[in-house]
Amino acid sequence: MNYNKRFFGMLALAFISFMGLAQLSTPPGGGSQRSYVKQHIGGVGSVAIEYSSPGARGRTIYGGIVPYGFNNLGFGLSTTDNPSPWRAGADQNTTFNFSHDVKIEGQDLPAGKYGFFVAPEEEGSWTVIFSKDNNHWGSFFYQEENDALRVEVEPEDAGFHEWLTYEFIDRQPTSTTVALIWGDKKLPIKIELANPVKAHMEQLTAELNNQQGFSFQNFTAAAGYASSVGEHEKAIEWADAAINAPFVGQKNWATMSTKGAILAAAGKAEESAQVMDEAIKLPGATAGAIHQYGRQLIAAGQKDKALEIFKYNHKTNNGAWPTNYGLARGYSAVGDYKQALKYMKLAKENIPAGDNVNGPIIDQNIEKLKNGEDIN
Repeated sequence: MNYNKRFFGMLALAFISFMGLAQLSTPPGGGSQRSYVKQHIGGVGSVAIEYSSPGARGRTIYGGIVPYGFNNLGFGLSTTDNPSPWRAGADQNTTFNFSHDVKIEGQDLPAGKYGFFVAPEEEGSWTVIFSKDNNHWGSFFYQEENDALRVEVEPEDAGFHEWLTYEFIDRQPTSTTVALIWGDKKLPIKIELANPVKAHMEQLTAELNNQQGFSFQNFTAAAGYASSVGEHEKAIEWADAAINAPFVGQKNWATMSTKGAILAAAGKAEESAQVMDEAIKLPGATAGAIHQYGRQLIAAGQKDKALEIFKYNHKTNNGAWPTNYGLARGYSAVGDYKQALKYMKLAKENIPAGDNVNGPIIDQNIEKLKNGEDIN
């Protein structure tokens, strides 16, 4: 490859820098303009790629202006004994900047900014390199000892692409695939968050230590997420903050029922029951909300406790919808189908106006109860 033009341009830039002269913002020549693309991953992570984008301009790319494998570039540290890969762009290093630890094609790579290099091959997979050196001109000073990661990636045929481009061609909840596309080749590279749960927990912790922490609703939401991913200790801590934190905490159905659910998920059934016994008496504990709590108890195998809750709901809310339905479920759960049938028929009489869903279901449940079948 003829590097003379670029080499002397590089020397000119070095001379200007050495002399301390300010550079003018002259119009770009249109050859290999700097480009930048960024993609968020999993809501908290991101990968940003900065590169110079050359055009094909009718030239043979792979095996032509981009030689296969590792090569002696005849300048800097690039020699026969220390051959260099392709800079995967033009001019200065192409760089990848990861906000969080990631996996590249399943291989771990810590968060940080890396120089990006590729060694194409005429057949088979290409070597992709993430280097700790990220501020060099091209790959003239490439050193294998500074590799942070090497992986092998299979290229794919693609429709012709004039300009070298990095494009995110697949975006999943915790991963993305970026493709280097140029000429008639596409090199897809899968990037995943190494630990999405850790990343989200760190993000939530940082936010709750900031303005978002002045809201019991945010502590409640964070507690729910932490519980859903098995971070029970932190979930309980945040649930307590939603209730008791100075100037922020509020004791209501939302905060207390969240804590009750978290305690249950953590295997603390007795503590959960105590919290929920208080929660159902607090503002926001609607007949519908208490009904759903009763159904959760049945699903957890706590049938007697569920019936107790359904009775409380019926008495407190004067038989309003869906408290009769709840009693029918409760009695059915403990095997008292006669009482269950009684309340199921009452539930049919007070279906809310405009509800076209529950009527047919109640009719089916009535037939089940007549036959001595559980409706839950």
